[in-house]
Amino acid sequence: MRQILDRIADKWSLLVIALLEKRTLRFTELRKSIDGISQRMLTTTLRQLERDGLIERTVYPVVPPRVDYALTELGCTLHDTIKALVVWTETNQAKIIAARRRYDERASEKLW
Repeated sequence: MRQILDRIADKWSLLVIALLEKRTLRFTELRKSIDGISQRMLTTTLRQLERDGLIERTVYPVVPPRVDYALTELGCTLHDTIKALVVWTETNQAKIIAARRRYDERASEKLW
């Protein structure tokens, strides 16, 4: 159970699942949408989510190769579960950033 929770609760997996809830995306679209993720980390995350049956990878036999990623039925049920967390994060992002700034200001004042 812990291995599954570790996988689905990691920040990259949550972001990928949240993005794929809206529509099927290509690798480059995912990478541009996830600030700070490396190509290697995105590849690893997608492979793990595919292995767990949460996303599906569709390869089209065209030149250049086209690969799409989409949530599976199982992945959609997981998204339904984490949707409240995503909405909460989006709703409170500005408040959290402001709180971090206030904290950092107080912490820097204590150093002097």
